[in-house]
Amino acid sequence: MLRGLDISDMLIIDRLELAFQPGLNVLTGETGAGKSILLDSLGFVMGWRGRAELVRQGAAQGEVTAWFDLAPGHPAFAVLEEAGLPSEDELIIRRVNTADGRKTAWVNDRRCSGEVLRALSETLIELHGQHDDRGLLNPRGHRAILDAFAGLDGARDNTRAAWRAVGAARKALDAAQQAMNEIRAEEEFLRHAVAELDALDPRPGEEAALDTKRRLMQGAERVREDVQKAHQVLGHDGAEGALGDAMRWLEGASDKVDGQLDAPLSALGRAMAELDEATDGIVRALEAFTFDATELEDTEERLFAIRALARKHDVVADDLSAFADTLRAKLAALDASDADLSRLSTELARAEQAYDAAAEKLTAGRTRAAKGLDKAVMAELAPLKMERAVFATQITAEPAGPEGRDAVAFTVATNPGAPAGALNKIASGGELSRFLLALKVCLTREQSGLTMIFDEIDRGVGGATADAVGRRLAALASGGQVLVVTHSPQVAALGAHHWRVEKNVTKGVTTSHVVPLQAPDRVDEIARMLAGDTVTDEARGAARALLGG
Repeated sequence: MLRGLDISDMLIIDRLELAFQPGLNVLTGETGAGKSILLDSLGFVMGWRGRAELVRQGAAQGEVTAWFDLAPGHPAFAVLEEAGLPSEDELIIRRVNTADGRKTAWVNDRRCSGEVLRALSETLIELHGQHDDRGLLNPRGHRAILDAFAGLDGARDNTRAAWRAVGAARKALDAAQQAMNEIRAEEEFLRHAVAELDALDPRPGEEAALDTKRRLMQGAERVREDVQKAHQVLGHDGAEGALGDAMRWLEGASDKVDGQLDAPLSALGRAMAELDEATDGIVRALEAFTFDATELEDTEERLFAIRALARKHDVVADDLSAFADTLRAKLAALDASDADLSRLSTELARAEQAYDAAAEKLTAGRTRAAKGLDKAVMAELAPLKMERAVFATQITAEPAGPEGRDAVAFTVATNPGAPAGALNKIASGGELSRFLLALKVCLTREQSGLTMIFDEIDRGVGGATADAVGRRLAALASGGQVLVVTHSPQVAALGAHHWRVEKNVTKGVTTSHVVPLQAPDRVDEIARMLAGDTVTDEARGAARALLGG
């Protein structure tokens, strides 16, 4: 609940500190005293959009600080956690507005954005008044209000989950259909390319091996000619024959020279053995350089075919095999696509059926709850002197969405037989206030720690009706906190805590102050509200009677 509000240099407030209490807090004062400025200042610190010019004339900046007590499990803790802000049992919000329009906010001494302030305000403050566009008068929130009244949070969550499942299933089906269409568009190319690759069946490393083999075969003929010439020079008709003749001649002469030719003959023998080994190697080389001419043609044909396919598909020759596997996988996906699409279509249909069931259950719950809410509000209208008015919760069909297929609007008809319409379009100021109060009384069990503020919600009513309004406000404040800005003495008399807003002019400067009232002061203030500028003893007596209840 709101425990305090500290305002500095805002509009006609120079410095003001208020300490609020649980129960019904009442603010009274003459018209123009500054009661609306308090709400403007509170709206400013909570991030609401309001007046553009708030800084008091002559001041460098205006500042508002609000502090709240948070019960365990309060919804504000979730907002703080999501925003990465420190959370404690006490929440302190401070916001500064400089004279040039810049705004800066802190939550528990940590900088934060206006968006975070507004998210926190949704869990902390609920404003109701004749010009309220954030609470019960906002048709966009009526469906959530009805769901809260009916306890349909679980059913709504189920519907949201079913809606997300439908979206996911539809997205999967659309993606599969798009992928199939893309593959189908290149099916002819895929089948031709795979057939071509399968026929060639290239292997990693094959292109380099073929290139090496081709180069060897291209140079083999010229190499073989040189090797053949060497073979002829070293053969029987060449060095081998000459060396053999020399050995025979020396052997014939060796017996006649008493061993002087033994060493040369031994050396020639060794040379003959080396020459034989060299000749054998040359013969083997000649055999290796011998190939079929068609083998070169075949090698070149396959090499060029591999390189052509690599250029055609813009891949490296060694990657052709992997590329073929990729194309085969696409064809396999295409061949299996009909079955996949059928399966995904079935899953989408099941998701849609689950959503339909959840949405229908939610619609049924809302329809039952609408009747109960209408009955409860009508019961509250009678004591508020609106027994002839009709309140109706209209549920109409709208396009399917995450929260079902229902549009919800609270409508009223102020007289039997009159056409029903939106709350803020049909009812007058006083009637509107009472409608809002009756509706809020029926929704108090969903308060969830909110501080409720009613801005002159009793305008246009008096007497017994004003007393009925005050008693319902007091009932709302039981166990919680309600702030009421009022001109009604009947409402003010029922407050547990009372402040008077007053305006003073000192040396030509106008300022607004808030004074807490004790019992004697309350008598005078309520008497003023009853009698006007001149407070009589009769007015004081009537005020005491009201305070005595």
